[in-house]
Amino acid sequence: MSLSRSPSPNRGGGWSSPGLTTPYETLSGRASPRKDYGEVQMNGSVGTSNVTWATAKARSDEVNGYPSFSTRNNGFFSRHARQISRSLPSFVRGAEKEKLGRGRWYPNTVILFYVTPMHRAYRRASFFGGGSNFVIILAANQGGGVMEWKGAREWAIERDSVKNKKKYAKKWGYNLEIVDMSTKKRYAHEWRESWEKVDTIRNCMRKYPEAQWFWWLDLNTFIMEPSYSLQKQVFNDLASNTYRDINLYNPLHIAHPFNNSQLDPDSLSPVGDGKASSIDLIIPQDCAGFNLGSFFIHRSTWTDRLMDIWWDPVGYEQRHMEWEHKEQDALEHLYINQPWIRSHTAFIPQRKINSFPAGACGENGEDSRIHYKETDRDFVVNMAGCEWGRDCWGEMYNFRELSNRLNRTPWEKFKDGISGRIKATRAKPEKKEGES
Repeated sequence: MSLSRSPSPNRGGGWSSPGLTTPYETLSGRASPRKDYGEVQMNGSVGTSNVTWATAKARSDEVNGYPSFSTRNNGFFSRHARQISRSLPSFVRGAEKEKLGRGRWYPNTVILFYVTPMHRAYRRASFFGGGSNFVIILAANQGGGVMEWKGAREWAIERDSVKNKKKYAKKWGYNLEIVDMSTKKRYAHEWRESWEKVDTIRNCMRKYPEAQWFWWLDLNTFIMEPSYSLQKQVFNDLASNTYRDINLYNPLHIAHPFNNSQLDPDSLSPVGDGKASSIDLIIPQDCAGFNLGSFFIHRSTWTDRLMDIWWDPVGYEQRHMEWEHKEQDALEHLYINQPWIRSHTAFIPQRKINSFPAGACGENGEDSRIHYKETDRDFVVNMAGCEWGRDCWGEMYNFRELSNRLNRTPWEKFKDGISGRIKATRAKPEKKEGES
């Protein structure tokens, strides 16, 4: 088919290929102000002359490689450099090995291991890192808050919190489930939005059938030390990192253990059976009792039973007006009155997974069991209750910046040190001028 009869791909005719479009077609008022291929020279300047196909192809050949007929860099030494170097004698031990590329395999393999998905696959594998055994459940509010509205600070808090959890889960190969808590479920005659922790955990157990431990985190939490794995921080030595006897720290003053002679020995013991394998629920305690802003729950038959009782509408209907903290108070009620709950429940020091900032459980942050300490490099901080008279965004921002500073690489520390010295030297003349 001749070119004159072929349809044009542009409205009004004309071709966009160099050499087939006249230079006067872009003079129309409807034409786009973009620069044609021929208007941009190889050095970045803009020209007015059109470019033929042969010229464009020649320039492309110069970019991608010299033409076959070119004689540049094709002299005797250039063509025979490899043959000459092979003919020279070798005086270095192991030179032949280096020439074959076999002497540098170890550094290259290490680099590839860390910059490719191999590193994450290693940490996720159950027989290596074991990351796939853990699921982080983050309670977000991506729907927009009450009446589908959320302010700029709320969006910023959510963005920083979600990014923090995603980075940590990716680093250690953990599963991450971000739950939209604004999606409420109607249950009986009440909205049980904060009670959805129970229902959400059950759904996650169905979604991740291979996972064993589930870590619930509220939105106002921030992982301060991403270099700490859950295995090293808690689970590699679960018996020493937790305690079964609530009398070691008992802000609720719960009578423990039970003194009913009809109970089994595990229920009568303050530590249950004393085995770490029987722990299915790990909870921190703050100054007011149980705190479910950060806690662990294990997949087991006991857990299924707990979920059913915890979510039971009968107890909710009878006591929901008395339970100010809802699912948290309900769990405390079960622990106080049900012996079978205590035998599988363990407590963890709060600062292990749930440190508080100053202002929560005290104005000055003086309690060494509860409040965050920078010198001790606490794992997680929970801005609990910040919405009641405190600045949630300000606390999140300050802890985010502190975490970034504490976890700088050696190179970042070096750069910051140089920058600090430069700023200090510039500040001295200004002070002298002000004094004079």
